[in-house]
Amino acid sequence: MDITQARRQSQPVHYDVEDDDDLYETRMPTSARRYQPIAQDTLDDPISQRGTVITRRRSSKNSGSTSSVVSNALAPSRPGNRRREKHFPLVPVLIGMVVTILLVMTLSAIGSWWHTYQDDLHYGRPRTSQLDAVVGHGDSLANPTHFIFINLNRHVLVVEIPGGDASHTRIFTGPILFGDGQDLTPITGEVRDVNGDGKPDLILHIQDQQIVLLNDGTTFHPQ
Repeated sequence: MDITQARRQSQPVHYDVEDDDDLYETRMPTSARRYQPIAQDTLDDPISQRGTVITRRRSSKNSGSTSSVVSNALAPSRPGNRRREKHFPLVPVLIGMVVTILLVMTLSAIGSWWHTYQDDLHYGRPRTSQLDAVVGHGDSLANPTHFIFINLNRHVLVVEIPGGDASHTRIFTGPILFGDGQDLTPITGEVRDVNGDGKPDLILHIQDQQIVLLNDGTTFHPQ
C-alpha cells in the first residue's frame, strides 16, 4: 500500500491553463495592413468626414476622366463612326443647288425684262430709230436726208426721205431676222465713208452685225 501511494505522489501534476491570446505573437491580417485606420477624432467630426468624401469623389472623377481619355485614344474606331465621318450631306447640297439655279434663273429673267423695258423706252414697238444726215441726194445742211430704221416683224426696213421731200421717199429692204426675241431687236444706222470714194455710205447695226449700203451719188445699194 505504501509503495503504491508513493508512486502516485511522484507523478507530476498537470493543470489546465486557459490559452491567452496575449501570450502569442500574432500578425495583423493583410487586409488590415493595407488600410490605415481612421482616427477617432476624424470619425467623430462630421466636417472631416465630408472632406474625406469630397476628396474621394474628386479623385474618382479625375481617375475616370483620365481613363476615358486613354481609352478613347487607344480604342480603335468603330465602323459606325467611320460611316458617320464618310456620310456625304446629299440633301443640303441638293437644296443649295436648287436654290442657286432658281436664283440664277430669277436674276436672268429680271435682267432680260429690264433690257427689254429700256429698249421699249428708247425704240418703242415696232423697234424704230431715226437719223438725219447729208449724203448728197438732193439734200443740204438746211434740208438733210431723213432715215428711218424699222424692225417690222423681223423684217429690216430702211426708209430714206432725201432732203426731207416725202415725194422722193425710198424704202430699202434688209435681211430677215431669225431667233427668239428678234422681233424686238433694235435697228440703228450711221453715215460714214467706207470705201474712201468721198461719198458717205450707210451702215446698219443689228446687234453685233453690220450691213453696209454703198452710196453711188444718187441712191444706196448693198455692198
